Amino acid sequence: MLRYTLVRIGRALVTVTLIVSIAFVILRMSGDPAIIILGPEAPPEAFEAFRRNWGLDQPIWVQYLRYFWAILGGDLGNSMRDGRSALEVVGERIPLTLAITVPALLLKIAIGLPAGIFAALHRNTFLDRLIMTVSVMGFTVPSFVLGLVLALVFAVWLRWLPSGGSDTWMHAILPIFTMGVIGAAVIARFTRSAMLEVLGQPYIRTASAKGLVWRDVVTRHALPNAAIPTLTIVGFMVGSLVAGAVVVESVFSWPGVGRLLVTAVANRDLAVVQVILLLVGFTMVFANLAVDLLYGWVDPRLRAKRLTAGA
Repeated sequence: MLRYTLVRIGRALVTVTLIVSIAFVILRMSGDPAIIILGPEAPPEAFEAFRRNWGLDQPIWVQYLRYFWAILGGDLGNSMRDGRSALEVVGERIPLTLAITVPALLLKIAIGLPAGIFAALHRNTFLDRLIMTVSVMGFTVPSFVLGLVLALVFAVWLRWLPSGGSDTWMHAILPIFTMGVIGAAVIARFTRSAMLEVLGQPYIRTASAKGLVWRDVVTRHALPNAAIPTLTIVGFMVGSLVAGAVVVESVFSWPGVGRLLVTAVANRDLAVVQVILLLVGFTMVFANLAVDLLYGWVDPRLRAKRLTAGA
């Protein structure tokens, strides 16, 4: 088991390194930060001084080696906009992003799991078709469209909620609900499919034939076996807490990491973008790693295979 865990951690670190390396090259090939930050009317001497100050006058491979060596030393660079530490700039926005993404994740699970299980247990009924219809609609509607519709209804027409900003807790309701509804639709679909597949297995029929109460068959046999596919999609959502907030934060002017990423990319604030990508990469990779390790707890058969492989 220890060997398996170390291998997964090693793969995770390699994945994060590749993400950062590719982003490093693409960012430096997509435009000159000096022109965007100083403006096209700045004198040539200002451009040269800016590039020299930030090391942009060096070959890209030299820039990459310096950047990678700085990361190993704990230096993630400074913002080109105000000179502050990029880590500090991003760290200020993380609590605001978590303030809407964590409640949204809980809302996704609280709605999606019961809806998917209920739909599977009442297959081909009116309620099943209704839940799946709503799920498909929630799954296919882009988050920015749903966000704009919710803002139009609840902020403009009804005037119940503010349409943007982060001054009070009421400003967080529409962003949370937007992300929660879409995620719940995804979880409901995956949970229903997983439950239907498990309910069609021979051991479910065997358990029913032995006289077990149907509720016990579902809770003891069906749900644990259907948990792995659902756990996978939930793990993906945990990993995408930051990345998934980019569009919603922009729609509702929520000053979190997602909106900062959009602004930093537009301004070519390279260090800030790279810190955010590091954050997203680590979150995605290690969330998937945690889910993968949880598989053994959910399904003892997987745990036994890993122990055998590790031996």
